[in-house]
Amino acid sequence: MASLSELGNSLYRGDVSYNIVGRRKAWYLISAILVVLSLATLGVRGLNLGIEFMGGAEFSVPLTVASDESVSQARETVLAAGETPSTVTIIGGDTIRIQTPALSTEASNALSAALADSFAVDEANIKVQLVGPSWGDEVTQNALRALLVFLVLVAIFLSIYFEWHMAVAALAALAHDVLITVGIYALSGFEVTPASVIGFLTILGYSLYDTVVVFDKVKENTHGIHGGSRTTYSEAANLALNQTLVRSINTSVVALLPVLSILIVGVTLLGAGTLNDLALALFVGMLVGTYSSIFVATPFLCQMKERTAENIALAKRVHAKRKNGDSAEVKQVVAVGAPIVASAGPRQQRVKKTRSRRTGK
Repeated sequence: MASLSELGNSLYRGDVSYNIVGRRKAWYLISAILVVLSLATLGVRGLNLGIEFMGGAEFSVPLTVASDESVSQARETVLAAGETPSTVTIIGGDTIRIQTPALSTEASNALSAALADSFAVDEANIKVQLVGPSWGDEVTQNALRALLVFLVLVAIFLSIYFEWHMAVAALAALAHDVLITVGIYALSGFEVTPASVIGFLTILGYSLYDTVVVFDKVKENTHGIHGGSRTTYSEAANLALNQTLVRSINTSVVALLPVLSILIVGVTLLGAGTLNDLALALFVGMLVGTYSSIFVATPFLCQMKERTAENIALAKRVHAKRKNGDSAEVKQVVAVGAPIVASAGPRQQRVKKTRSRRTGK
């Protein structure tokens, strides 16, 4: 832990630096591969939408101990009743959940009685939930409306607090996170429920939080930068990334560990359920959100900012000053007849002058 703290201090001071912004093409390639795979998986497998979105009927049958034989028995019972089971899963180790397409009240009562007779349980203990197609459409529309409102408010906030370039970069990172998370859901076959939508909105907020922290440091480092010629916008932004890198990693690890524990416990002990739907969205979203805030949002911001006239002029001044400075150092060395060697940087030159004044040489 001490070494991580030392690394954080070195990154903040600039003694150690990783060229994250300069390698943006590599990060873009990784993100593009993940997004394409997510879209391909989504197109091939699709999402396993719950009855809240598709409409249908759900029967929860309590048992002493549920097993694979119980799942097979439930399927056979539903088929014998003349219905088609959509999914049959074990919840919490002692409950069989059967989902079917939309049923009428009469068909639902008949299937509930058949399940009670098959598993020798009281019909009153079987929980039945009927969701019509219109209700599913309404839930879907509300979920999309919530996502749209969230994105609009995010764009307005970032445009006011920062600038529109940062708003665009943050929204691009959010879209990146959503697409990859949805692709993971399609690949895993986890059911998409209202809890999943809540998880999506939560991870968007988490990703945005991490991005705003980085952007705030970028704003601080680039304040008044165009009045000088010491560093380019991308270099100042890359320093901001390095200064917040360890903090982002620590925050993400602390947040991911409990979510991972919930996911593992949910899968191994509790079976399918709302807890798993929420935990998977949170885990994947937090992981991808941390990546995007570091390797997508800020590099994309720099790419846009580098195309503005003021930053193009700044980059020319910085490169010209460095080139002229190197030429001046070489000419000074040649003028005194000394051999040409790699010239010391400004800091080393100041230290050398200070020692000369102290020693009188």
